[in-house]
Amino acid sequence: MSELVPPPEDGVLPVDLRSALEERYLAYALSTITQRALPDVRDGLKPVHRRVLWAMRELKLDPGAAFKKCARVVGDVIGKYHPHGDQSVYDALVRLAQDFAQRWPLVEGQGNFGNVDGDNAAAMRYTEARLTEVARLLLDGLEEDAVDFRPTYDGSEEEPIVLPGAFPNLLANGSQGIAVGMATAIPPHNVAELVDAARVLLANPQAETDELLAHVKGPDFPTGGVIVDSASVIAESYRTGRGAFRTRARWQVEDLGRGTWVAVVTEIPWLVPKSRLVERLAELINERKLPLVVDVRDESTDEIRLVIEPRARQVDPVVMMESVFKLTELETRIPLNMNVLARGATPIVMGLKDALRHWLDHRREVIQRRAQHRLAAIVRRLEILDGLLIAFLNVDEVIRIVRQADDPKAELMAAFSLTELQADSILNMRLRSLAKLEEIEIRREHEKLTREGEDLRGLLASEAKQWKRVGKELDGLAKSFGPDTPLGKRRTTFEAPPATAAADVADAFVEREPITVVVSEKGWIRALKGHVADVSGLAFKADDRLKFAFPTETTAKLIVVTSNGKAFTLDAAKLPGGRGMGEPIRLMVDFDDGADIVGAFPHKAGARRLVVTTAARGFVVGEDQLLSSTRKGRQVVNLDDAQVLLFAEAAGDTVAIVGQNRKLLLFPISQVAEMARGSGVRLQRYKEGGVSDVKVFALAEGLSFTTNGGVARRVLGEELRDWLGNRAEAGRLPPHGFPKSNRFGG
Repeated sequence: MSELVPPPEDGVLPVDLRSALEERYLAYALSTITQRALPDVRDGLKPVHRRVLWAMRELKLDPGAAFKKCARVVGDVIGKYHPHGDQSVYDALVRLAQDFAQRWPLVEGQGNFGNVDGDNAAAMRYTEARLTEVARLLLDGLEEDAVDFRPTYDGSEEEPIVLPGAFPNLLANGSQGIAVGMATAIPPHNVAELVDAARVLLANPQAETDELLAHVKGPDFPTGGVIVDSASVIAESYRTGRGAFRTRARWQVEDLGRGTWVAVVTEIPWLVPKSRLVERLAELINERKLPLVVDVRDESTDEIRLVIEPRARQVDPVVMMESVFKLTELETRIPLNMNVLARGATPIVMGLKDALRHWLDHRREVIQRRAQHRLAAIVRRLEILDGLLIAFLNVDEVIRIVRQADDPKAELMAAFSLTELQADSILNMRLRSLAKLEEIEIRREHEKLTREGEDLRGLLASEAKQWKRVGKELDGLAKSFGPDTPLGKRRTTFEAPPATAAADVADAFVEREPITVVVSEKGWIRALKGHVADVSGLAFKADDRLKFAFPTETTAKLIVVTSNGKAFTLDAAKLPGGRGMGEPIRLMVDFDDGADIVGAFPHKAGARRLVVTTAARGFVVGEDQLLSSTRKGRQVVNLDDAQVLLFAEAAGDTVAIVGQNRKLLLFPISQVAEMARGSGVRLQRYKEGGVSDVKVFALAEGLSFTTNGGVARRVLGEELRDWLGNRAEAGRLPPHGFPKSNRFGG
């Protein structure tokens, strides 16, 4: 034994600061993790919630009993079991009673316990509470030695280390908590689905998570909502115990007649305050960040009803709501981090299978302990009954000993070989218990307890019988919380996200206005407000002039194509205004050196373009294939020595191509291959020179061109017969009046 070291004379004990901080911080961290923030996997409760339920049970606030003031409950909790702030304990109690926060509330509240708007509960002196039937299931068995108890913080009372938990509370109600260096986030689930998954584990302990997910579809939030994640994403979250669920509000279109409508939100994501949602929507509308929405109204009563009014009746409801989801908490990601305490001591992240396995193992242990406790009580009672039966058989002698002996207890024990317990029981009998009917009742009780004792011994000796008893408990839960019951019906549903194009959603954030896009020869671009018919008066920089001008809208995507076969995408809303000269397109995208702009046009979904190179080769490409999301653009044409001449709009059935040799050829566009990228096929054959111009038109409407005198001319039907042929032919000289520039013009 080491000698005691006397304290220093100055009373100062030197301590290594690093080791002292590490030791104290570690103690604090462990205390926070195990005693405050993380739930126990067996009953799904943190210590404060467990103590609240225990204190309420001690106050006999059972379901159906009279309510008591919450202040009384909080006083008992902080005075006997949980020496922390009264407000934090009351907040925990309030949360257990909120049906919009708890899927299966453990406390039934009377008074103002807050609301989904985010308003706080009334003070604890005004509210009252009692336990719910779900809480009774969690507590059932405490009086039968189902779990271990420990002394409270001051040693004056005892409290349960864990509750018996005949209800899958961890997954059913979920849990939220932040500890030191770790956190937990478990959303609520549907009890009927958890019971079905637990049955699968009972039948096959080696069952994989995928088999359980055939029953557990995902979270079931008290506020409903819609989960839009794929099944594979949900499955991965449950396998690892980490992930998130993309949850949206439930909404529907309400027809107001005469083509007008509004979108009505009836369910919002879990733990999102409704008032904050409305404020956020109003802010976005005022800041013009939701151009498709003109107003939002909260018409909620007992049921949620948020009315979102579109700016115009022509607005697509899905696109409008997608824009709202993108900027507000009407869509949120609810995390899953199943970090729990295993056996009440070790923090560990569990998947769905492990969490259910721990709960089932705990239920089996509770059944064993309750059976042992009951068996011990039966053995004790049978011992007493055996003594009473001896007394009935020898009633005269028993009476004589009691009346005459100096020590009746010792005499009885010696005369009939009784135990001390049996002797005490006989001496404590009332005279009326000596009646014949009492003897018959005792024998009946003896037989009944003997049979029960044999059943309990059989239960304790058989693991299979214990699991069968667990299965019967699951059957009871399934009956009470089945999917067809009002209590157990699933509230949260699953849907695939709408197949709305990202471009459509992006357009929703841009106010649709008409503009005229102007591109100069040197590649400067700008956007004039409105559709400007005459752009001849526009000013350009020195040695620069107009190249393209076309009307479009601010929501459009512009496609710019270059001579080296690349296509670039610009947002019309981001173009510089028309007051100046604009900006070079080269600053917006990454042009290759030596590349020139050969075309610019607004994207039309589903439209096609005929790509033509200077080598008279070409192919048809869909405009959707030209879109790109990066500055580098998309390579569309494979080139050797040639360059891209133009991207002609392929709105017709016939191709008209004219060469520099002034030969015109018409052939069906169906003879041109359609591809996303390539070098194309031969369009026209030349001995010398190359392509001058190409046009796609409808043969039935005729070929139009502008004569040298600026007059529009159209050649129809039989007049075009001499120029009709097949792809890659040479063609013939054009009809009379065709311009010398070899261009079709407007």
